[in-house]
Amino acid sequence: MKPAYEHVQFGDECSVRIYHRRLARIPFEWHHHPEYELTLTLNSQGKRYIGDSVSDYEAEDLVLVPPDLPHTWASNRSIDSSSPQVAVVIWFDGDWARRLADCCPEYGSLHRLLRRAACGLAFGPEAGAAMRARADDLLSGAPRERLAAALDILCALADAAGVPLASPSAFNGRTGAPSGHEPERINRVLAMIDARFAEPLRLAELCAAASLSERTLTRYFARHLGESVGRYITRVRIGHACRMLADTALPISVIAARSGFANIANFNRQFKAMKDATPAAYRRQFATGSVPDAIASPLVTERSPSLRRRAGRSRGPEIED
Repeated sequence: MKPAYEHVQFGDECSVRIYHRRLARIPFEWHHHPEYELTLTLNSQGKRYIGDSVSDYEAEDLVLVPPDLPHTWASNRSIDSSSPQVAVVIWFDGDWARRLADCCPEYGSLHRLLRRAACGLAFGPEAGAAMRARADDLLSGAPRERLAAALDILCALADAAGVPLASPSAFNGRTGAPSGHEPERINRVLAMIDARFAEPLRLAELCAAASLSERTLTRYFARHLGESVGRYITRVRIGHACRMLADTALPISVIAARSGFANIANFNRQFKAMKDATPAAYRRQFATGSVPDAIASPLVTERSPSLRRRAGRSRGPEIED
């Protein structure tokens, strides 16, 4: 089975991405991404698939998955049927962790952790319980508190007992592992959009960056990001506009132009459709303090758009906090 590609969004203010998932049952969602993933699964029993490793899991299951290794959990029952199943996920970039370890001796143990996690690591219940004890800090509304808790947990795991999971052959394509070509091409397009979102962008230019036809690029975006090319560009532009509305006193017409909208009427229409508020009303919310400071970052309960739509096809909505 070909794994889906998940585009993990960190937000502009975060070095790590935390995801708090609560749902009736964890579905089978075979996927991969270029980030490391540390997942703590609570109140759930079932099967865990990491590359070519298939194992039973139960309460306080804690696993570190390396980049681009396909994986999923699939539950068959809740330990406590009256409560939702829970997954607390930490995503982080390997290069970022290595640079941090290089420049800060206090985090030197991150090198050891990443070496040990080359094929994935399953930690014991004690490590899972320790991470569960830090859940409040991990799920804090303040990005700095989440970062501090995540780094403490990762450093503690560097020397914790762990069982390797996948075999090296899980990375060579024999188990349906990704070739890497599709994510690499999509990432080139995403980089161009992030750098030039304020300019007029033609689909032909994006296709040239990825060496793909327009039809293929459109299909890749729908498959891997869960939305069209145009919708993604609009979302990047609206996100930039939100930050300028919150942080500056520039006229809305100037913000629209600097965010890539040549037409103020189109900007107002697209903004209201995406944010359920006009740009002026959105700015007033910041003036009254009714919008959280971390608005530019994804919520910890918010899933990556690339898998959100696919998941919605197979199950009901996730349980809200």
